[in-house]
Amino acid sequence: MPLYPVSVSLSSYGASLVRERGQASFLPLLAQAGAARAELREELFDAPPDPEALSAAVRSLKLDCLYSAPLELWTEQGRLSAALGPTLERASACGARWLKVSLGHYRAGYDLDELAQQLAGQSVQLLVENDQTAQGGRIDALQALFAEAETRDLDIGMTFDIGNWLWQTQPVDEAAQRLGRHVRYVHCKAVRHNVDGRLVALPPDEIDLQQWLRLFRQFPVGVPRAIEYPLQGDDLLAVTRQHVETLARLGQIQEERQHA
Repeated sequence: MPLYPVSVSLSSYGASLVRERGQASFLPLLAQAGAARAELREELFDAPPDPEALSAAVRSLKLDCLYSAPLELWTEQGRLSAALGPTLERASACGARWLKVSLGHYRAGYDLDELAQQLAGQSVQLLVENDQTAQGGRIDALQALFAEAETRDLDIGMTFDIGNWLWQTQPVDEAAQRLGRHVRYVHCKAVRHNVDGRLVALPPDEIDLQQWLRLFRQFPVGVPRAIEYPLQGDDLLAVTRQHVETLARLGQIQEERQHA
């Protein structure tokens, strides 16, 4: 059975290091480590990126590319963000096939006409993530968006961030059950309280991997999964390769048994 596609969020290498070296410099490392996709992070560009160079690098390394932007799709006034159009253009110019944003202040019943117009003819698919905020990190609001989008045949998928549910004390298993069929991308990170009592992202242990396996049963088979936890060490290639291989095999035994 083929390995499942793994993405690496470039934030995993630490904001300071990524800003110092530039996001493009990490792309060869991802390809060598066996990653299928690079997740570019808009907030880590200190200056406007060179989209032609990024797009060429992504193509030459045969990587898929996702563009992550710290954009809330709906404003507090209940309007679609005016930044969506320009952000979609930036994502496309950088060679991305997906744009990941947060939900923002969407509520059931909001009109999706403007969103439908923005997405018409786009080559970049929109993915909406559960973030860590009270407005964008709750199951009901996300379910309302995907239900309404489905009635309009809008091609919007979900980025399911496993760890982010904890910031709003939302039950992750219930989230997977209710939202799983909309999931097109999974952010993987373990979350613990640090000594200051704050929630922080960490690499998974065996207990985390078993929980993730349970969640993946609610998602489409083979859904791309992303590393979004710290990748640190003297040999970043070896560390990245190890974690890519772990996530690439997550769920394989389960699927092999189902098809035996």
